Amino acid sequence: MSMLVAMCLFSLSMSISPGPVNMTILSSGVNYGFRRAFSIVSGATIGFVLLLIVVGLGLSNIVAQVPFFYDLLRYAGSCYMIVIGYKILTARPDMKTTDAQELNYRHGFLMQWLNPKAWIACLSGVSAFGLNDSYSMLTIFVCIYFPICYLSLSAWAFIGVKLVFLTRIKNGIRWFNIAMGGMLMLVAVYLLLSRIP
Repeated sequence: MSMLVAMCLFSLSMSISPGPVNMTILSSGVNYGFRRAFSIVSGATIGFVLLLIVVGLGLSNIVAQVPFFYDLLRYAGSCYMIVIGYKILTARPDMKTTDAQELNYRHGFLMQWLNPKAWIACLSGVSAFGLNDSYSMLTIFVCIYFPICYLSLSAWAFIGVKLVFLTRIKNGIRWFNIAMGGMLMLVAVYLLLSRIP
């Protein structure tokens, strides 16, 4: 398998697999539609790619020397996910979209920098492909990851739009928001209680 194919498969598997950011994007797609959910998709994609660049340019070496880094990330990321989960859980389904305080670009960007899954993807990708020593290969990896991440996260927003039938079910959106917000908060609690390598 060539290096480029391996990079594509790695990027796709890390971007499309369920995680806190993907659950948040799914919820935004259901509640606000694809066009308005695209803001958080853009923020999350650009946030992730910038994190990948920073890690590839040497942050991974610094992180390896800071023993409490993963604990700090786990606490900060989990707290932020609890806040976002609470916002989703308590979102009023009868709110007009013009009055709604939907999640936006800034939330998507910040969620990636506080998302342990994103850090693990960046650190393991940079290590697995030996990108610390090769800026040209890092550039290629970023150019591969960017469109794959954008398309993968957009797919989650699109799936959310397809779940819009929930608006026709009595309390459908309300229960969906409770489920999605609750799951995001459970993921955050799990991260608080687990150990990140």
